[in-house]
Amino acid sequence: MEVFWTGFHSLLSGNLNLISSTSIWMFFIYGGAVFLEPIHNKIRRYNIFLRGIIWALLIFIIEFISGFVLEQLVGSCPWDYRSSTSYTIRGYIRFDYFPAWFVVGLTFEKIHDFLDEKLEKIM
Repeated sequence: MEVFWTGFHSLLSGNLNLISSTSIWMFFIYGGAVFLEPIHNKIRRYNIFLRGIIWALLIFIIEFISGFVLEQLVGSCPWDYRSSTSYTIRGYIRFDYFPAWFVVGLTFEKIHDFLDEKLEKIM
């Protein structure tokens, strides 16, 4: 996700090479998404608005906890929102990203369902 986001930021800055960056720590954080599958299965019947809110809040919680833990363990967090907005908690989460996380959560539901369907066919 970081690679896409920072590459898109490069495009907006006029860099058509779409230079991107991320931290190796993000592989572990994103790998933890596998533990969200039971939540998706549990909330699947909720209306779309409530599911989007749940995903955005879960992403905020994960972002805050992982940012805090990384700062404690290695002395810094790969993302630090303090310089870019005042709508932040300790630089770990940005409240103005709520709509983006709302959409990301719902999009990943669709990806998860698509992959499950494909996997069922080959198993």
